[in-house]
Amino acid sequence: MDQNAEILKNAISGSLKIIEQDREKEIISRRFGLNGNKETLEQIGEMLSITRERVRQLEKAILIRLQISAEENQIPELAAAEKILIRNLTEMGRIAKLSDLADKIYGKTATASEKTGIYFISTFAKGLTVIEENEKYYAAIGIAEYGESKAIRAKVDEIVKIIKENKSPMTLDELDGKLNYEHPDHIRALASISKSLATLNGVWGLAKWPAVNPKNIRDKIFVILETKKEPMHFSDIAKSIKESNFKRKNVTIQAIHNELIKDSRFVLIGRGIYALSSWGYKKGTISEIIKSILEKSDSPMTREEIVKQVLRVRKVKETTILLNLQNKTLFKKVDKNSYTLA
Repeated sequence: MDQNAEILKNAISGSLKIIEQDREKEIISRRFGLNGNKETLEQIGEMLSITRERVRQLEKAILIRLQISAEENQIPELAAAEKILIRNLTEMGRIAKLSDLADKIYGKTATASEKTGIYFISTFAKGLTVIEENEKYYAAIGIAEYGESKAIRAKVDEIVKIIKENKSPMTLDELDGKLNYEHPDHIRALASISKSLATLNGVWGLAKWPAVNPKNIRDKIFVILETKKEPMHFSDIAKSIKESNFKRKNVTIQAIHNELIKDSRFVLIGRGIYALSSWGYKKGTISEIIKSILEKSDSPMTREEIVKQVLRVRKVKETTILLNLQNKTLFKKVDKNSYTLA
């Protein structure tokens, strides 16, 4: 067994030895899922033939007893485990999601019992603090010197508020400019425990924003183009998605092409080449684009001016634009080098 795993296992068993009654050991083991799945107060109450409230009272009393024992150094195995947790948390920004911390300590994807074991001893270890999981926060462990649970949640909420007010994703450096922390890693650590936030390609935003948490193919295409900041062929978009950090990236070129055609955010500007409409690119034939340009002009435009403006919104050959200018039904040549609408 790995040394870290052995130390943590000993800390858990050493802590359970403090609990004298078998029924109380059963309650704690089931509530924290030390032997398998975590159980609710109701499930444990039914099993022991006591009320839900009585289970809650017993759990609270047991944890207080363990906390006192830890403070009085009555659990000798706990010190080594606490040292491992604090060392890893220091490297991770002083606080971390329980799952991330467990994965780091065990050097692999931690099992449910490995994660709950860490959470259990962190609940009463004097150098650690825990964040309970709810609809706003992931279960997390922090260094006690960094703040109690309430203070940590307030820091997380402050980061969420700044991003909301910014109305667009922010880098850690941008967030650091609005906050007062020793290092941007501390901001990343806090942001990572919020269920309201997500991160992608080095920026943080609200979890509901496609730019940081794309949930379908169209959103992923948008993120790729937004990141690239230039038009791309649909096959290159598919390749970029497969090479990305997206959770699901196994897409076909045909699926990408189909979504590009359907979504108004994307504009075909050349043979298989797409751009974002927000960049100023417009749909339509070359003739329609030339017509639109001339309609906005107060006077005839030279061939060079027309070509230049078309190329701003379409990626085509210059000769293609000049050929379309020969359409006498739509365009009229007013002198050797100037055109207006027919």
